[in-house]
Amino acid sequence: MLKSAGLLGLATTSSLAMAHVGADGGSHHGFVDGFMHPMTGLDHLAAMLAVGVWSAATTRRFWIAPLAFALTLFAGALLAQGGIAFPAIEPMIAASMLVVGLLLGARARLPEAAGALLVGGFALFHGAAHGQELTGLTALLGMVAGTALLHIAGLGLGRALVRHSVWWTRAAGAAVTLLGLNMAWGLLAG
Repeated sequence: MLKSAGLLGLATTSSLAMAHVGADGGSHHGFVDGFMHPMTGLDHLAAMLAVGVWSAATTRRFWIAPLAFALTLFAGALLAQGGIAFPAIEPMIAASMLVVGLLLGARARLPEAAGALLVGGFALFHGAAHGQELTGLTALLGMVAGTALLHIAGLGLGRALVRHSVWWTRAAGAAVTLLGLNMAWGLLAG
């Protein structure tokens, strides 16, 4: 119960959620900067972990959605660095947290291709956000490696949560959903 209260408190802190488009005021170079970038904001961190937890909790071929997310994230970052403007990056990141949080909370099972397509679509926007903050291919490769590590951690966490109780994955989904709602609220209020 204490962990749930801590997650709820964290979910209501919108200033911690921003790790993208202008949030830190600068660009990042090199593999290490890129590797750490997905971990510097609660929104990206939660979304990437949640994709892993959801995949581990709901599908046999648990690696498909995280792989789709990482590859599409990379494509979105390359497109953004190439000058392609993505509309509504912030709302789509908030939507990604809402949708993945709800999927996780409901332990919704989608066909693997549909799940990969869904998270891949959201990953384009996460990638575009990162691509606007990172500079160069080395940083982007670091971002993909950091993302992969978060997905692996999410997969491990998902396997552990499923072994203990169905309610742990539901609580994790609720926390991610609250983060998404909080981010959406911040965008609407701002």
